[in-house]
Amino acid sequence: MSFASLGLSQALVTAVHNAGYETPTPVQQQAIPAALQGQDLMVAAQTGTGKTGGFALPILQKIFADNQEPARLPKQTRVLVLAPTRELAAQVEESFRLYATQLPFRSACVFGGVGINPQIRALAKGLDVLVACPGRLLDLIGQKAVDLSAVDTLVLDEADRMLDMGFIHDVKKVLKQLPAKRQNLLFSATFSKDITALANRLLHNPVRIEVTPPNTTVERIKQSMFLIPAPHKRALLAHLITMGAWEQVLVFTRTKHGANRLAEYLSKNGLPAAAIHGNKSQNARTKALADFKANEIRILVATDIAARGLDIDQLPHVVNYELPNVEEDYVHRIGRTGRAGRPGEAVSLVAHSEQKLLRDIEKVTGQRIPEGDWMGFDINQAIEAGLKAEEAEQAEQEPVRNQRRQAGGKSQRNDQESRGRRKGQQDATDNKQQNRGRQKAAATAEADSGNEQGKGRNQRQRNQSRDSNPRQTTRNNRNTHNAAGKPALPPDRDPEEFLDDEIDNFGNSVDYVSPYKNKPGVASGNRGRQQAPSERRPRAARNNNRSPQQGAGAGRNNTGRRQNQRHQQNPDLFVKTDPTPAYIAAKREREQAGNAPLIIRKGERLPSLEQLEQLENARSPKKERPALLGLRD
Repeated sequence: MSFASLGLSQALVTAVHNAGYETPTPVQQQAIPAALQGQDLMVAAQTGTGKTGGFALPILQKIFADNQEPARLPKQTRVLVLAPTRELAAQVEESFRLYATQLPFRSACVFGGVGINPQIRALAKGLDVLVACPGRLLDLIGQKAVDLSAVDTLVLDEADRMLDMGFIHDVKKVLKQLPAKRQNLLFSATFSKDITALANRLLHNPVRIEVTPPNTTVERIKQSMFLIPAPHKRALLAHLITMGAWEQVLVFTRTKHGANRLAEYLSKNGLPAAAIHGNKSQNARTKALADFKANEIRILVATDIAARGLDIDQLPHVVNYELPNVEEDYVHRIGRTGRAGRPGEAVSLVAHSEQKLLRDIEKVTGQRIPEGDWMGFDINQAIEAGLKAEEAEQAEQEPVRNQRRQAGGKSQRNDQESRGRRKGQQDATDNKQQNRGRQKAAATAEADSGNEQGKGRNQRQRNQSRDSNPRQTTRNNRNTHNAAGKPALPPDRDPEEFLDDEIDNFGNSVDYVSPYKNKPGVASGNRGRQQAPSERRPRAARNNNRSPQQGAGAGRNNTGRRQNQRHQQNPDLFVKTDPTPAYIAAKREREQAGNAPLIIRKGERLPSLEQLEQLENARSPKKERPALLGLRD
């Protein structure tokens, strides 16, 4: 079967023959006719079987069916191809250009890691095919630099890898920007449950194509493995490349740092190598890949970003320097060789800790990987060479270490000098502050010497006033009185039981007596009470007691203080000269009430209103209240 028999135009057939392809692959034989009919496709085929040509050729045939240049609108495209990695996106766009060399074709490839302005300018003219990574495409949509409303064909290439990398949410956001009526082509290396679920939501009555069982390797790829300790892997790799005269080798590592170290080691041993991984800039990755394809470098060391979609023409050797953690990735790694029906060789270097991964890979692929030819490799010599290499590296790094030590010593001396200067400046500042403090202390002492005399006079006046004021003396001695009158609690007293004895459960006397009863200078039961009009002293009597030396407006505060002192010393002087019978009876009643203590005993209920009125009011110094004992229902 030829490409012309599949319904392709003469321009496409000529371009395919010029690219070196004579007959279509099995996946192309089934996918191209179904895509030309406008049906949705769900294609599962192992890597290296020509999946890119399976959707690129029918798309170009539909765009240029009339052999005329199609109409293009600004910022719009007719075909959208989504790819998971930058390298795969660039590879797909390159394949489109290869097949459309004789057609007025316009395409663009957009992905992150490079400037966005050139991509915006390319989209502004309108495109036939846009190949994009989901992240950068969403950025362009957010900037309104692309319009996806005219897309009539959507291609998801390496859909399983796209889901593994977590692009499912970005893909869903892109799908919302597309028209509902379109053709969908889904290409994947495997048909997992996630891929099947995505196909059920995306595709409409798709044609399902499975060329080979999933996770199977190409029969033309010769596989072999070497069990070797991890420290000696790089020596064995250099030996195999040198003795086997391998001219173009793609080496896969598990980590980015490991890729850098391996490329550096091979370059030092006379084997030109370059590393490609996610930490490299996109320009560096593109340059390394282009140099490898042009045979300018012999070895390309890469992580799994290069395991999908890289079509390196006639790549003869692939090396798994470290086995992948996911068994399916082994199939995609070695699928970089043996493409388009050509033979290839895949070599795996297996450490003792990786033997379980090797068994899992053999179980998934259904093949047992045999041991390879060591080509006279001697591990003892490798150990000696490794020791010599380490000594050489240490000798090379010794001058650098010396320079660092010298630079560190200089910096340390500079730091000490700078600390000494800062300390001298700080000492000078402290001396200035101490001098200012001494001056301020001297000024303060002079001011305090004058104030002390005034304070002494005021203190003597307050002492005299306190000696003449019985109420103040009572307040000062209150704590001593309360502490002395508290009885001791018997040691065998049950705190939960109320007994009718002389001591309550709190160590107080049963018969509680107010501490203010019968105290000199305190009016019993009348503290804070406003005087009745009959008890008030006439203003004339108050004025007559003023000394002749005092004027009407002289020293109001001192006058009030002296009047309070006289009132406390003899309260009977501040009554009317002719007391009435009612006043005499009231006075006698107050004296009787003052002499009789107020007692609340156990067994009594709440005090009556009359008892509460006879208690000390809120103006007492400590707001004492009698203890209510034995209040039970």
